[in-house]
Amino acid sequence: MKKVKNCLFFSAALVALTACGQDLENNNEASGENGEEGLTIGLAVADLTLERWQNDRDIFVETAEEHGAEVLVQSADGDEAEQSSQVENMLTQGIDVLVIIPHNSDSISAVAQQAVDEGIPVIAYDRLINNAEIDAYISFDNIRVGEMQAEYLVDQVPEGNYYLIGGAPTDNNAYMFREGQMNILDPLVESGDIEIVGDQWADDWSASEALTIMENALTANNNEIDAVVASNDNTAGGAIQALEAENMAGDVAISGQDADLAGTQRVVQGTQSMTVYKPIHLIASEAAELAVSLGNGEDVDFDDTIENEVGEIPSIFLDPVSVDGDNMVDTVIADGFQDFEDVYSGVPEEDRPEQPEE
Repeated sequence: MKKVKNCLFFSAALVALTACGQDLENNNEASGENGEEGLTIGLAVADLTLERWQNDRDIFVETAEEHGAEVLVQSADGDEAEQSSQVENMLTQGIDVLVIIPHNSDSISAVAQQAVDEGIPVIAYDRLINNAEIDAYISFDNIRVGEMQAEYLVDQVPEGNYYLIGGAPTDNNAYMFREGQMNILDPLVESGDIEIVGDQWADDWSASEALTIMENALTANNNEIDAVVASNDNTAGGAIQALEAENMAGDVAISGQDADLAGTQRVVQGTQSMTVYKPIHLIASEAAELAVSLGNGEDVDFDDTIENEVGEIPSIFLDPVSVDGDNMVDTVIADGFQDFEDVYSGVPEEDRPEQPEE
């Protein structure tokens, strides 16, 4: 088992940061308090068209700059070949450490291994990179995410017809979510309490693909679907659009993940049952601190490992949070991840919870 000694202390404080929403494809020059230039970190992002990754980018860059690092950001916009090309380009620019949010966990392995072979530390961010001897993986407990999704729906709908909408088949996390979901659902399927009436995967986590999947599922099952295990908020949104067309939105329990703005709005309005909140400010800031430490050649103490087909990768796993209308204010909003007025914009004033003091 691969083990790294000594200690890196990560900040666990949940710091509320405002996402700038800018395209950071140009170099972001930064300096530490002493005014000296620091490391150059390459951040290769799968797709900045998704709100989730915009938030990660902004917090990562801000934290890295606080530590005196310069960050080069590239977005592949969902194109795996483009991401590989972008990483190859970064390797020619003298980066000291490489952080990858892979679009495809397998196809990115060649350039990730190239970086490793060139002596550049490589961190897989939130999505594992397979078949490469990378230095670290930081993510949430993604099997637990899937378990949370299924547990919530089973609590709401202990019997009935379930439909499963998975994420992108190119994303290793999608399979981990499904593993967690089935940990909960399998015993109930075996007992006959639940019947899984369909199972589809949405390419690129696409809402439009999830819409089509759900439309076809409703037709095939004569609208007799009681719960939908959607693996993230984007796919949940597409499925809910199909349910709305059949006047079924709010009557069918449906899960989600990421606590993006549209997802949280649907949760408080009652068309989406829950979302899984992964404190982005925590993973992004810790990933930036990890990148700085590895880039500086410091030893890091990891608490876990994960198998990526070539070995045990030193890993950091953070805890996700199940969120519904009851704890939205105390979690997503209290952390500053979403704004109260934005989340509750579609809810009448008299039906809103008390707004937290700033």
